[in-house]
Amino acid sequence: MESDVHIGISGWSYDEWKNGFYKNVPRSRWLEHYADHFKALELNATFYRLQSEGTLKSWANRTPEDFIFCAKGHRYVTHSTKLVDAAETVPRTRDNLVPLGDKLRVVLWQLPPTFEKDLKRLEEFAAVLHNQWQSVRHTIEFRHPTWMDEEVADLLENYDLVACQADAPDFKLWDVVTTDIVYVRLHGHTRKYASHYSTESLDRWAGKINRWSKNLETYIFFDNTAEGSAPYDARKLADRLEQLRSSDEQEVDESLRGNGRFRDEEPPKR
Repeated sequence: MESDVHIGISGWSYDEWKNGFYKNVPRSRWLEHYADHFKALELNATFYRLQSEGTLKSWANRTPEDFIFCAKGHRYVTHSTKLVDAAETVPRTRDNLVPLGDKLRVVLWQLPPTFEKDLKRLEEFAAVLHNQWQSVRHTIEFRHPTWMDEEVADLLENYDLVACQADAPDFKLWDVVTTDIVYVRLHGHTRKYASHYSTESLDRWAGKINRWSKNLETYIFFDNTAEGSAPYDARKLADRLEQLRSSDEQEVDESLRGNGRFRDEEPPKR
């Protein structure tokens, strides 16, 4: 059975989109317009400041019942204190995001590119998440290459934390899977936050996602928002994935001719 795939954008309120994706749509309806096209959204604003209860409730109320939010953890936790005193700082983000309710599925913790590997600090942070915030899943985006090794992957797996796979021109892609969830951020392959993804590149990602989706829940967010490519790339990826899935179903149908029934099979192990 295929697992869920959630494709969306990192943020939605961009002036650069007003003559493209939001053409003829009043700003007051931008979120609703976004939700008409995508069913998942990564919130960037939560990284910069704690949001008011009214704002968060508004976002939740203006989106469909089955809409999904993923939110970036506050930069004070990741950039100012660099995970120190997490037992004090993490609950502030947790409590702030309560108004999103069950629509909040994953919290993203983005580490700065200058923050080098500190396994002890990471484990202390992981323990805080495990003990104080189990109502959602958590993913960590590492940008310094010293984090990207087997030791860190094992720690993430032990604490059921998702290793974020991030594509960008200024740091390497760590293509590791540590849980039953895959979380991908596509920042722009050649120009960070700006360049569009080629058909060939989207085909490669669609192939990966199609394989993951056999038994892993998958989140894909485009962050190449600066010049307006993100919503179009996301739509192209979703269309390509749908084509691959239809092709897979057709192949399954062909292979079952004469068998009379489906065979129950165990999903592949990670």
